[in-house]
Amino acid sequence: MQGKNRIRIRTLAVLVTALWAGQAGAAGYPFQDTALAPEARIANMLSLMTVDEKIDALSTDSGVARLGIPSFGSTEGIHGVVRRGDQDHQKSRITTTQFPQPPGMGASWDPALVRRAGAVQSTEARYITQSAAYQQPAPQPMLMQWGPQADLARDPRWGRSEEVYGEDPFLAGTMAVAFTRGIQGDDPTYWRGAALLKHFLANSNENGRGNSSSDFDERLFWEYYSVPFRMGFEEGGARGVMAAYNAWNGTPMGVHPLLNSLVIKQWGVDVVSSDGGAIGNLVKLYKRYPSQKEAAVAGLKAGINQYLDTYKDELRAAFREGTITEAELDAALARKFRVTLKLGLLDPAQGNPYAAIKDGAAPWDSAAHKAVSLQMALESIVLMKNEQHTLPLSKTGIKRIAVIGPHADSVHWDWYGGIPPYKVTALDGIRAAVGPGVQVDYVPDNGGGAAERAARAADVAVVLVGNDPTCGPNMGKEWTDAGTKPCADPGDGREGRDRETLQLAQEALVRQVLAANPKTVMVLMSSFPYTINWSKQHVPAIVQMAHSSQDQGSALAQVLFGDYNPGGKLVATWPASMDQLPPMMDYDIRHGRTYMYARGEPLFPFGHGLSYTSFRYARLRTDAAALPRDGALNVEVEVANTGKVAGDSVVQLYAAWPKSAVSRPQKMLVGFQRVSLKPGETRTVRIPLEARRLAWWNAARGAFEVERVPVRLMLGESSADIRLTRTVEVR
Repeated sequence: MQGKNRIRIRTLAVLVTALWAGQAGAAGYPFQDTALAPEARIANMLSLMTVDEKIDALSTDSGVARLGIPSFGSTEGIHGVVRRGDQDHQKSRITTTQFPQPPGMGASWDPALVRRAGAVQSTEARYITQSAAYQQPAPQPMLMQWGPQADLARDPRWGRSEEVYGEDPFLAGTMAVAFTRGIQGDDPTYWRGAALLKHFLANSNENGRGNSSSDFDERLFWEYYSVPFRMGFEEGGARGVMAAYNAWNGTPMGVHPLLNSLVIKQWGVDVVSSDGGAIGNLVKLYKRYPSQKEAAVAGLKAGINQYLDTYKDELRAAFREGTITEAELDAALARKFRVTLKLGLLDPAQGNPYAAIKDGAAPWDSAAHKAVSLQMALESIVLMKNEQHTLPLSKTGIKRIAVIGPHADSVHWDWYGGIPPYKVTALDGIRAAVGPGVQVDYVPDNGGGAAERAARAADVAVVLVGNDPTCGPNMGKEWTDAGTKPCADPGDGREGRDRETLQLAQEALVRQVLAANPKTVMVLMSSFPYTINWSKQHVPAIVQMAHSSQDQGSALAQVLFGDYNPGGKLVATWPASMDQLPPMMDYDIRHGRTYMYARGEPLFPFGHGLSYTSFRYARLRTDAAALPRDGALNVEVEVANTGKVAGDSVVQLYAAWPKSAVSRPQKMLVGFQRVSLKPGETRTVRIPLEARRLAWWNAARGAFEVERVPVRLMLGESSADIRLTRTVEVR
């Protein structure tokens, strides 16, 4: 195959060069001719490059300066462009719009809004890449954005739960598709940016991740762990992926045969990146190869064409020895240069709608980008509990309010977040909302009884507790070969460190505040679930939101005082106890993980979230009598706002297979829609259901299969709050 590829590339290069040689007055290189087919342009590029240039281009710098081929560069990008500044690499500090962490974006259950957020991020990356103002001290290309994160929150102890959309594959996949489409844009010819999904595959433990193995069968690969990736590639059009540190069933993902056989050849992925230091892990942790050279070579042969590790001298030595060939380098780079062409980096600006994103004011200062940021923050907020209509608070009835807690006057940065152009803390937002006529007392903790005194003197107390996404300010200096050092609070987690407990240490502060003032609102700023059993039983109102939004305080204040009715829904099951969880390294979710297989009553179910209004569901129906095995139908339901204020209902469609001949989940999300309704308004909500969403993986046949058995459809406002059911035949 490699010999055929090399002959094909050489033939294309010869033909292209010959054609250009016959054109009198032709200037430049053939690859600059937009009339040529993409593969012909790429063949010409490769024919002009030296071996050293080819090896160099396997880094995050995909450019070839001698030939005038720009690099598309890279940036972290799961909830905003990241450019915190790096003096060693001549990268200046740049502010950019920062959205809530992905669990918050997922909690919106609003893929259209997530797509708009992806477009905001990608537009800002284009602006930085192309604006003359950001080319000093060196160009800063960042058109390839390392996001969305397509892994799944299999276990709430996972330290990187803050990076993913949730535990459900369809929800996470839908959000990955939306964010990818937002990044890449709608133009039929060019991309605004290039999405790189991470981390393939089954990456959801931090402790020992450098050489741990995620073990599970083929069915779970196809039905659970790979679903968001497959959706991101096939439905979202993503063409980049990062291989995970871990192994699957003993084979490290960075050299797994699936990279070639499935990811590249079937899903059509062009850029396959190693993770940072992952090549070295193959030597020192997995002990799979004797040296960095052999590991780098193995990565190349497995499909890696972007290294985040030491590799250049190693591949040069391997080339001299004949261990790798120029044909293998060409095949790897041909895929990479497809992304260069899709981004329009070798074409005239005319005809590329994204080439003009470089002039004028910085987009993160625009009203349009600020509006998307605020809406994303608003829709991410989940009302967990609201006993006796404690919320919303009345501005007119409050003369004094106590704002308490370690998260009240900060917007935390996180490891994959950038620097926002502004930050609104909860304290800022509350002060702005109530105005100068209301006294706002702020205390960070109960040292010396300060929190209790403030709460006792106030009409209402708002106590903000939760986790620190980086477990302190020194995360960048706390790395070891085994990950990061333990967090001071065992309930915290971060990249490189899993949580030791699901208990909220700061719940003690909530107890103290509530004892001093029964009208207490608990705001949980968290990246993952907590076992807040006491708070659920005793605190009258609980609001949950993710970290890191630049509009965190503005959105929270609008919810607290009723200027916005929350409609967010949980993206993970909140267990009542860690005893409900299987061992951390048990990757077989059928042993009791996620709402699909959970055992016992959860503290809060997947999809849970309250509103200041109420909704009635009626007349569940389908537009066809049966569902064809290779077709689709529409599920319809009438949703009415039966309360006195406008609000959002998230209609959730689940499926179950009571007569299946194979084991299936107890229920599985197969559709959803967030709908906004005015008081008294009724609307018919239509959710498309494709039969392929109901398929199971038949390992014996090596294919998905849709059973001809009745499917029980369930509509509700959470996985536990099912309002209507209907059985549909599959034929």
